[in-house]
Amino acid sequence: MPVNSILGVFAKSPIKPLQEHIDKVFDCASLLVPFFEATFAKDWDSAVAIRKKISQEEKDADNLKREIRLTLPGGLFMPVERTDLLELLTQQDKIANKAKDISGRIIGRELLVPEVIQTPFLAYLQRCLDAVALAKEAINELDDLLEAGFRGREVDLVAKMISELDVLEEDTDELQIQVRRQLFAIELELNPIDVMFLYKIIEWVGDLADLAERVGSRLELMLARV
Repeated sequence: MPVNSILGVFAKSPIKPLQEHIDKVFDCASLLVPFFEATFAKDWDSAVAIRKKISQEEKDADNLKREIRLTLPGGLFMPVERTDLLELLTQQDKIANKAKDISGRIIGRELLVPEVIQTPFLAYLQRCLDAVALAKEAINELDDLLEAGFRGREVDLVAKMISELDVLEEDTDELQIQVRRQLFAIELELNPIDVMFLYKIIEWVGDLADLAERVGSRLELMLARV
């Protein structure tokens, strides 16, 4: 988005660009599902193509983050603290960065998740992405919160979403333990270096949910200050 355009958006709402950014971040992270499905099928050409899309979405999110930082007003009439919005932006952006890191590591080694754990791994990934989706939904409620003066039913709705994010993050922790146990059970059959990287990928996938939960925590803190 050109700087003039983004300034025009900020003139109406300091929230809109943050919502555009979380939408871009979610689109980026969601590509991990077809990406891993392509690797499961050993279709590395498709996996590489999807990885390029992930990289482009991450780059677009990064460019938007930079524009927001440069153009976010610091005046006295902001409905929320500028520093809170910037911290929210930082946490959102880390999700896209992590998706790019995951896909890059997989492609770099043509690392294949063992067939016997592919189904639970994909369920684990999807649950982590559910957390990202909920964080996106919460951020996209901020417009209504702004209109309501950060009072009333909208505050309760967002507070409920933040609470659900905590539950989702706990779910993903449990799923991560299960996937790690299943990998441990077969690790002697695998290349030891691949095993090391697989554990790291499992950890990074969990980071998606952790980062989504941090978005919720920052949003909760922001609302507490209004």
